[in-house]
Amino acid sequence: MLGGGGLVAANVYASATEDGGTDPARTLSSPAGTIDCPDVGSELTAVPDTAKEDVAKELALLDQQIADAYQRLQESAQAIQQDAGFADSAIMNPLKEKRAATIERIAIAVDRVGDRPQGLESLAPCTLRAADNGTGDSGNGDAQEEGGDNQEGADQGEQQPGNGGQPGNGGQAGNGPVAADYVDITAVQPNVSSPALQKGASRGTFATSCGVNENGLFNSDNVIVAPGVSNGAHHFHDYIGNQSNDAFASDEDLANAETSCVDQGDKSTYYWPVIRLQNGAQEQDANSPGGGIEGNAGEIVTPKDVTLTFVGSPRGKVTEMPRLLRIITGDAKAFVNGTANANASWSCTGFEDRQLKDKYPLCPQGSDVVRTFKFQSCWDGQNIDSANHRTHVAFAAADGSCPSGFEAIPQLVQRIVYDVDAPSLQDGGRTTPLFAVDSFPEQLHKPVTDHGDFINVFDEDLMAQMVDCINEGRECGAGADDGGDPGQEEPTQQPTEAPTTPPGDNDDPEPGDGGDKPTEAPATEQPATDEPATEAPATDDPKTEAPATEAPATEAPETEPAKDDKPTLSSTVAPKAYGTPSATADADTQAQDGSKDDGADEAGTPVQTQPAAVGEESGGGSGTEPQAVGGDLAETGTTLWPAAAGAVLLMAGFLLLMRTRRRAG
Repeated sequence: MLGGGGLVAANVYASATEDGGTDPARTLSSPAGTIDCPDVGSELTAVPDTAKEDVAKELALLDQQIADAYQRLQESAQAIQQDAGFADSAIMNPLKEKRAATIERIAIAVDRVGDRPQGLESLAPCTLRAADNGTGDSGNGDAQEEGGDNQEGADQGEQQPGNGGQPGNGGQAGNGPVAADYVDITAVQPNVSSPALQKGASRGTFATSCGVNENGLFNSDNVIVAPGVSNGAHHFHDYIGNQSNDAFASDEDLANAETSCVDQGDKSTYYWPVIRLQNGAQEQDANSPGGGIEGNAGEIVTPKDVTLTFVGSPRGKVTEMPRLLRIITGDAKAFVNGTANANASWSCTGFEDRQLKDKYPLCPQGSDVVRTFKFQSCWDGQNIDSANHRTHVAFAAADGSCPSGFEAIPQLVQRIVYDVDAPSLQDGGRTTPLFAVDSFPEQLHKPVTDHGDFINVFDEDLMAQMVDCINEGRECGAGADDGGDPGQEEPTQQPTEAPTTPPGDNDDPEPGDGGDKPTEAPATEQPATDEPATEAPATDDPKTEAPATEAPATEAPETEPAKDDKPTLSSTVAPKAYGTPSATADADTQAQDGSKDDGADEAGTPVQTQPAAVGEESGGGSGTEPQAVGGDLAETGTTLWPAAAGAVLLMAGFLLLMRTRRRAG
């Protein structure tokens, strides 16, 4: 009886401690620090076509090396506390050696067919930035010194690795968000302005309606920045429009794909990182790279509305976009890189004259969260992409003019609406969960890292119709009649949670000056224009990546691409089907190939003001599984057999005791 009772008790205790728990080897806990590495990709402004494939895979390998080092950093927190030199000897120095080998292969690949790039070897060393101690001192002095003009990223870094002053664990995976990332939208002053329209301005609009990702098309690839490398983004993306979006999609695949757009002549691809509720739900990527393994956990929220509108120029006519033009807006690594390329814009319906770049909004009851992206509207007239995925397009100046040598094209304004409640900050989101955008783990789910991607796969005739419509001042397109003026909605109540930080920091100077002041215009007005910045590659901008599971090892330079780190990166992963993957299938098949993230860290491009708001269109919801749900019948049996055996022993002991008492009587 004692033995049986002990087995039952032990099994109950083990089950209670396991259910709903997290595996520290698979899910990140509070960061031990942040690894800041200079961006190599932004220095490669001219890569010969025949070398692009090798260079892209080597850049992806650099990202994976940082991911491996970051994961090792998480796992070695105790060793680092005991030995101050452990991080340098076991993590940072091996990372430097591996980066040096990979950078050398990049230089060799370019040198074979063109001029060898100079100065790349100086980008091999990285800086370890200490984790926040809970008082706001995150040790960003080193990161700032490494990053040069990265003052904005350093200032933001004071808010939060680890708990960062927030009750709870800093989000479901322990790497953010925190209370300081949110602000009451009603406490923010209006900060949107509109440009003056010149005579001859192209005043029309063209809307396309492509749904809200009802199909559940997700992956953590990045076909623009890391073609041929799975998990190139290190976080999940929503996709609408083109249905063949993955790392292995060729131009021909995109052209022949299905589309979710109402107008079948629009096969363009539109994608952005998902938003999640930190509510303990387990999604299909919970045990996969790009998902839970890399700190992106919780319920994926399907947008309520997505509106895609192309607008004209306040200065004159626009010309047609070239087919397969690629545009990245925003910077997925802006928390570490600084805001030179940041283009995040957060607000609430009914308050879209107030835009936030580096805070999530706390919206009143009846008001929805809004993400807005205003893409580059000037094109160099020749290239559909560039080595750093930025310099072939540019943002217009404040007066709407394009830089010398560039011409105006229709500007994509992308507006995404979410029905999410203001989180309960006082208890770390336990009552009402926090929401946050997917990110690299070292970016701590900061709102400033928001970004969007676009590939133009419009039918040429439809593109011509778009340009005529915009230049003639008409409103056209399949989505032209959807939605309404978001600025007219008047929510009735204040947010349930008071802001924990003053909102005044959000009325900063324009992007490009290290500030965050947005200039979004209401839907009924003409589009806001962009402010240029001089082109200067950010040679000292650090960049960091997502965690992996293997510790880095030292490497010697090689002449063949992607030869080191084979246990952690395969640059030749076979294509796999995407859609709504199962948790087990995705975990088993998705390789941890690293890459630069979409819009991640290319520098040296003009910087724009914030996107203009457009109308809304309705969408749907999303479903999840409970966090503690898991296992099939066999798994259930393996966890219950000790309790069953204990119960049998307990019953046998009881019967034996009863028989013995009868005989004694």
